[in-house]
Amino acid sequence: MSALGQNLTAAHAEVKAEIARTDAKTALLLAFVGAVLAGTWTVARDLPMNALAYTVGGLGIALLVAAAGLLLRSVRPNLRGRHGFPLWATLTPEEITTTVNGGDLAADVAELSRLAVAKFTCLRRAVDLTCAGGSLLILAVLIAVGGAA
Repeated sequence: MSALGQNLTAAHAEVKAEIARTDAKTALLLAFVGAVLAGTWTVARDLPMNALAYTVGGLGIALLVAAAGLLLRSVRPNLRGRHGFPLWATLTPEEITTTVNGGDLAADVAELSRLAVAKFTCLRRAVDLTCAGGSLLILAVLIAVGGAA
């Protein structure tokens, strides 16, 4: 195999590993957001809430729900792609053999890289929303405990 072929194979493996890392991070963050939402419900039931605490807490919850939506979007399968198994599902066995043996690995790396960037973008935004939502929930607790009106 030529140096170019080895480099393309390494790049292909790297992009696939990044996609797997993103999916693993997304799963962990989704579980964390779910735990925070469940914990919020448990804590909020026992706090003396006022209108400001409800408003700030509600905004925090809304941001966490938006983060969960982004996380779900990130792991949603893209079946429209023209690489990997979505492509193979449209081909005959002979076309699959031809594609695998003589396929354009560089195009596959490019498509997978676009997919990885989209996943990381959703993950990054979800982390930002989770931090903002969590901050608002902490503020709501402080307002409720402090009795600010």
